[in-house]
Amino acid sequence: MEIKDSKAIITGGASGLGEATARALVSSGGQVALIDLDQEKGERLASELGDAAIFCLGDVIQEKEMDAVVEKIKEAFGTFHIVVNCAGIGGSVKIVGKEGIMPLERFNRTVEVNLHGTFIVIRATAPTLMENDPNEEGERGVYINVSSIAAFDGQVGQAAYSASKGGVVSMTLTLSREFASNGIRIMTILPGIIDTPLLGELPEMVRERLGKQVPFPPRLGKPAEFASLACHIVQNPYLNGEFIRLDGGLRMGFGRK
Repeated sequence: MEIKDSKAIITGGASGLGEATARALVSSGGQVALIDLDQEKGERLASELGDAAIFCLGDVIQEKEMDAVVEKIKEAFGTFHIVVNCAGIGGSVKIVGKEGIMPLERFNRTVEVNLHGTFIVIRATAPTLMENDPNEEGERGVYINVSSIAAFDGQVGQAAYSASKGGVVSMTLTLSREFASNGIRIMTILPGIIDTPLLGELPEMVRERLGKQVPFPPRLGKPAEFASLACHIVQNPYLNGEFIRLDGGLRMGFGRK
């Protein structure tokens, strides 16, 4: 699928991986609709990107709200062809830790945002993608979902996070089969240690130590590298039903304390 003149929806689009992807798509001639809960950052980015971008305040776990936001985007753009699900939350909590037993709410919230939120957006957007005119390959649209290497290499305290991201991976092939006859592709990216605002809150010494764990290049990943992969996925019609680790060869081990 050509990026030029295409329209994209990016959840979590106000910062981090979503922001980098929005910038890359716009620089290649596309238009983007940014969905995020951070209205200030979202509106600022949309303003910077000019006529090629709009911002919509929205919570991916609210089914009816997402239906309304997607309809608003459809009215503004006419249609859309690309959906990138970057919205998500992290965090690490042991089931039995210093503060006692982890509240079930903590587990449910992580799964709700990372897994349910991804599915809710797919559910809200699929009918529009199905209505698109197919290109010469018969392609009508592409989904890029975001998981994490924690889906396979989860660390202590990441039971909820790993479960939620593993669910996103598990949907990939199933959804690609479901939407195959509609000309819609499904791909999932599993980022490793990427230099997003979340990691930016860590001390520099910790950031350097994390970067040195990566085989090559021995550094944190860049959001622009995620965006570059996302753009390639859009442009390569034979990528479908698969997940790709973006981690510099990192395989997280187990360090007993």
